[in-house]
Amino acid sequence: MKKNLVLISAAFFSVLLITAGLVLFKHDKSNVTINVYNWGEYISDGTDGTLNVNEEFTKRTGIHVNYSTFQSNEALFAKMQGGGTKYDVVIPSDYMISKMIEKDMLRKIDFENISNFSYIDDNFKNPTYDPTNEYSVPYTWGTIGIFYNKKMVNEPEEEISWDILWNKKYSGKILMFDNPRDSFAISQIRLGIPLNTVNPKDWEYAAQDLRNQKPLVQSYVMDQIFDKMGNGEAALAPYYTGDAALLIQRNKDIGFVVPKIGTNKFIDAMCIPKDSEHPTEAQKYINFLCDPDIALENIRYIGYSSPETKVKNKLDPQISNSKIYYPDEETLKNSQVFTSLPDEINSLMDNLWITIKTGNVGNPLTLFAVILCFVVLYLTIILYKKSKYKNSIKKN
Repeated sequence: MKKNLVLISAAFFSVLLITAGLVLFKHDKSNVTINVYNWGEYISDGTDGTLNVNEEFTKRTGIHVNYSTFQSNEALFAKMQGGGTKYDVVIPSDYMISKMIEKDMLRKIDFENISNFSYIDDNFKNPTYDPTNEYSVPYTWGTIGIFYNKKMVNEPEEEISWDILWNKKYSGKILMFDNPRDSFAISQIRLGIPLNTVNPKDWEYAAQDLRNQKPLVQSYVMDQIFDKMGNGEAALAPYYTGDAALLIQRNKDIGFVVPKIGTNKFIDAMCIPKDSEHPTEAQKYINFLCDPDIALENIRYIGYSSPETKVKNKLDPQISNSKIYYPDEETLKNSQVFTSLPDEINSLMDNLWITIKTGNVGNPLTLFAVILCFVVLYLTIILYKKSKYKNSIKKN
């Protein structure tokens, strides 16, 4: 009898151990790695005592994160079109999301798996770039305003508008966006043209306005504004609200204003590419980033605005009550969100932008010559690198 009891006990414990092993295996996702593609400096990464969000996700779920970054929506689009790496979560901006939907590049999200979507404010649901709200979940948002040097600009802040970037008094002290969509948007707002117009004449009208501005522009820049404005090399520069605090902290002489006449309101959102190999884990990641506690860590780190009121209310009142980060209703009422433009309008915008930057009036032959020069230069660099590589192999 005792022998039978021993055998029964041994069998019982064996079953327990096997069952426990199966449960652990079921929940151990350490063999799964998701590829996440996001903007640079756009997630809390553990520096300066902050929470490392990706590590925390792995700790909670066992799912590993292969995290990489891009510098523009266009770079993201090109990388996805080119294939190679298959991403599970990408975080593009509004107009690029609508373009990806049109190109059938995104997978529909099962919102039954995104329980934290309930924390997203209603005014961020069913956006113009994803009207049926099937492909995206808002991550952050912001607007565009103007940095100004208080020692160089004597206009009262409440009177500063987009027109100041065309003021000859500040000739040679004005910085401008080095990308067409944002630069055209500033001109379109001041001219009363819709940001998503598909009328070619509207784009040509705005292009002429930007040509008129060009002699006043010191340079076309992106992140370089931090050095140029911070060092007092320029008086005025348009940029994104999420970066305002960084520059203002660096230089007390820098102010920032979002013009009342209107601005571009941008939204960056989480999406799952059509060819994702781990859509279930991708949805877990998106749901995790929507958790108010995790979203708060991200917002504190990156400085942009949250689409969750619960997160906003936990921020320092100097941030949550700031009209820079959370503009008043009047400003938001006049703001517009980018949507995808037809291919022919995108081509027109790009060609017009080249003519603005090169200073000519849009002669097709001149434009062709400019493009040809770029192609020749590019091919020369490639051939030089190949030649250098072959020579290094021969030496070895």
